[in-house]
Amino acid sequence: MPDASLRERFLSLWNKHFDGAELPLCLLYCDDPGAARPLVKPAGHACMIGQLSRARRGEVLCFGEESFGCFGGKRYMGFTDEVMPGFEHFLSCGIPGKMEGERYKKTPQIVREAFAKVPGFRAPARYAIFKRWDILAPGDVPGVVIFFASPDVLSGLFTLAGFDETRMEAVIAPFGAGCATIGQYPYLQGERETPRAVLGLFDVSARPFVEEDVLTFAVPIAKFERMVGNMDESFLTTGSWTKVRRRIA
Repeated sequence: MPDASLRERFLSLWNKHFDGAELPLCLLYCDDPGAARPLVKPAGHACMIGQLSRARRGEVLCFGEESFGCFGGKRYMGFTDEVMPGFEHFLSCGIPGKMEGERYKKTPQIVREAFAKVPGFRAPARYAIFKRWDILAPGDVPGVVIFFASPDVLSGLFTLAGFDETRMEAVIAPFGAGCATIGQYPYLQGERETPRAVLGLFDVSARPFVEEDVLTFAVPIAKFERMVGNMDESFLTTGSWTKVRRRIA
């Protein structure tokens, strides 16, 4: 896990500057899930974003290769390179009489060309574990820290992410499934020399599984540690943030 001082320091600073807003989840990969039993694959389709509501309440969730109730979760958490049959049609105009299209992209060709540019992602271990920050255990090594946050909380996280950077794009918002923006995209960012945070959950199909005023903000652990280190010297100590913080409270 992050050293005990980081764990406790973040909890203290979070309560100080964000008035006890919802704690983030951590995504970690391991080969031995310990007491966390892999989820059984649901009957029928199940969006993993909806399943994560249990982790947000403090339950430890463990996903193995056979735990997913949708193609997206399995792919974007790194357990397969496959996509559902006819994916380029599903995401665009569909196939008359056979498949209804989501119409998120105009044509199948646009889908093919867009996804050809996305780097592949393979899970680095057998299991993907989601734990809330406050229940991390000794030996836990998070790869990504994931906030489910309201606009006011997001404004703080977004600004903090760019506090020690010269570039204006310290945060990206790539097109993708809700699970891609908390798994594949931020995990791959963590492999970069200068990782960026990922703003997500714009996926219309996943929106019904979260509150109407919530998006995700996923941060590779190295960048998260920098953000925590910057909290007490940033805008979070100013009167401008105090006005926002009162609304969070």
